[in-house]
Amino acid sequence: MKYEVILFDADDTLFDYGMAESKALYNAFVHFGLPTGAEDYAASYQEINRALWKDLEQGRTTSAVLRVERFNRLFAAHKLELNPEAFSEAYLKFLGEGTYLIQGAVELCQELSGYRLAVITNGIKDVQLSRIQGSPLSDTFEQIIISEETGYQKPEAGIFDYAFDKLGISDRSKVLIVGDSLTSDIQGGTGYGIDTCWFNPLGKEGAPGIHPTYEIRELSGLLEIIR
Repeated sequence: MKYEVILFDADDTLFDYGMAESKALYNAFVHFGLPTGAEDYAASYQEINRALWKDLEQGRTTSAVLRVERFNRLFAAHKLELNPEAFSEAYLKFLGEGTYLIQGAVELCQELSGYRLAVITNGIKDVQLSRIQGSPLSDTFEQIIISEETGYQKPEAGIFDYAFDKLGISDRSKVLIVGDSLTSDIQGGTGYGIDTCWFNPLGKEGAPGIHPTYEIRELSGLLEIIR
C-alpha cells in the first residue's frame, strides 16, 4: 500500500465541532442565567471566534489568550455583564463533553485498522483529549498530536516535526493528512511535503495557491484513494 500512516484532523473531519460548539455555548449561557444567550449571540460569537483562530494559525495570538479573549470581545460588543474567564471555563467544560462524530467516522476508522492512524489538531489540549477519549474512537489512534502541547499550529512545520518524531517516521511519501481546512491541514501538509486529502462535504470552492492531492465529499471516499 502506498500510505502507511494517516494523519487525521479532528474538528469537522472526524468530529462534529459545530454541534459540540453549539451545545457548549447553549449550556454555558444557561449556566449563567441567559437561556436565550446562544440563540441571541451565536452568530456574533462565531465571527469573533473565527477571526481569533485565524490569528492563532498565523501566530498572532496564543490558545491561552484565545480561550478568554473571544468572550471578552463578545461581552463587550453586546454589553453583557459576564465574567469572560468564568464563562470560558464553563464553556470549555461543556465543549469537552461534545463527542459527536461526523457520519461515517467510526466505520472509516474500522476499515483502516491495518494502517497507523493519528490525530493532528489545532486546539486546547484538555478539551480535545476529553472529546476524543470520550468518543467511540478512543482506542483508535496511535498518537494524538495537539497544537497547544507542541507549541506550534498547523500549518507550521513544527507541529509536523513533532508528529513525525512521536510516530517514529521519516519517509514522508508514506504519510497522508486528511482534513477539512485548506489553510491549516492542506497548506500545512503540502508545505511539509506530504500528500493531502481535503474533506470537503459542502463542495466549497478551493483557495488560490492551495492544491490538495485528493478531495473527497464523504469520509468513505478515503478508502477508494488509499486502496
